[in-house]
Amino acid sequence: MSDFELDKDTRTRLAGQIQRFMDEELDVEIGNMDAGFLIDFLSGTLGAHYYNLGLKDAQALFARKADDIVDEIYALERKPDDRG
Repeated sequence: MSDFELDKDTRTRLAGQIQRFMDEELDVEIGNMDAGFLIDFLSGTLGAHYYNLGLKDAQALFARKADDIVDEIYALERKPDDRG
């Protein structure tokens, strides 16, 4: 599987959000390049963890739905006639 790749618009929007956060919350001004480096760092370190959490959520959903299907199939079973 390839590394995460953000499109240009998303990357620009995220860089702006990081710049605003750093300025408003930490009173630190950073430029576009520094914000881009931070995006790369966070994507490489935190991104995989959040991606894996998403996969676990998807796996749990699939397991629940598969159990529902199994229950529905059992509900379709017919009892044989007991004549004789």
